[in-house]
Formats: sequence, C-alpha cells, structure tokens
Amino acid sequence: MSSSILRRTGAIASITLALSFGLAACGDDDSDSGSTGTDGSSAPAAAGENFGAGCAAVPTEGPGSFNGMATAQVATAASSNPVLSTLVAAVKAADLVDTLNSAEALTVFAPADSAFAKIPSKTLNGLIADVPALTKVLQHHVIAGKIAPADLAGEHETLAGDKITVVGSGEDFTVDGATVKSKVVCGNVQTANATVYIIDTVLTD
Repeated sequence: MSSSILRRTGAIASITLALSFGLAACGDDDSDSGSTGTDGSSAPAAAGENFGAGCAAVPTEGPGSFNGMATAQVATAASSNPVLSTLVAAVKAADLVDTLNSAEALTVFAPADSAFAKIPSKTLNGLIADVPALTKVLQHHVIAGKIAPADLAGEHETLAGDKITVVGSGEDFTVDGATVKSKVVCGNVQTANATVYIIDTVLTD
C-alpha cells in the first residue's frame, strides 16, 4: 500500500471521527468567547470584532481561541479550533495546508463541524476519496484578500475560479452558492494571514 493511500485513508478516518465528535465539541463548550457588554450588546473581541452566536463555541483560551488563532497561519489556526476539526481533516486530505498557510492574505468561509454533519457520511467519504473534487469544493470557500465585514456583501471570485455572493450587513450575512445558502455564525475571526467567517452549511455548489 503506497504512502499516499495511507495518508488518504488516515484522512478519511479523521473525518469520520470528527463527524462523530465534532458536534459534541461545539455543544459541550459552555464558554462564551463572544463577550457582551453590560447592556447585552456584542463587544469586540481582542483579536478582532467577532460576531455571531457561533462564536460562543470557540475556546476562550489557548491556540484555538480568538487570540491564539490571530498569531497563526490560517490552516494551523483552524487545526487548534475544535469547531473546525472536520474542515481541517478535509484540508489535510486535499493537501492544501501549505497552500493556505503560505498565502499572503485570504478570506475563508469555514464550515463548522455541524455543517459537515449535514452531509450523508457516504457522500462525504466519497468526496474525500476524490481529491480533485474535494480540492475544488474547499477552494470554493476561499477568496483572495482579507475582506472586512463592511466590505463582505457582494459577489466574489473564489480560488476555484467561480463566484459566490454574500448578502447582508452588520452582523447578519448569508453566503449563496449556486443552490446552497449558508449562514455566517461567527464572523471576522482573524488569523495571521486570513479573515475567517465560520458558516453553518458546506458550499458544495
């Protein structure tokens, strides 16, 4: 058995485990990293003005926290965040870690574990086994340049060479693929070379 097959098998196993335990990792963390003011309004996080209910699942301390992610390149930062474990396994399977980490500036729409859990396991495992198709799907979630929330709405070209449209304003954004719509659940997460928007549905189209 070749080393490439072993690596791919390991990646599929990682995704299977992530699908099994990813939701628990999000749901069992009672920390509220999206801090609020005394009036109940959202307050800026130290690493950027993070927003969205999904930010509560991000660790408050350590490498996977907002502060921790801000000091690491995007793929490395995501690997420390339990909310993004399935995405990280997919990125490794597609051999995109170095590509993402070496980019000067990116905007990444990062599906949470709960987003991958919406995909039937047979379909997901088939996608993981098809590296060209997986690579295209992952690149469909990435835009060149760091885009701030104020500039997020509009049509953007992805690294896959196609388009996605973001609608909304303030702290309420939806990302539209060809047939799939995904909600931004935790926005404006900063890493050393990317701005990340965590979304609730994988943009497969």
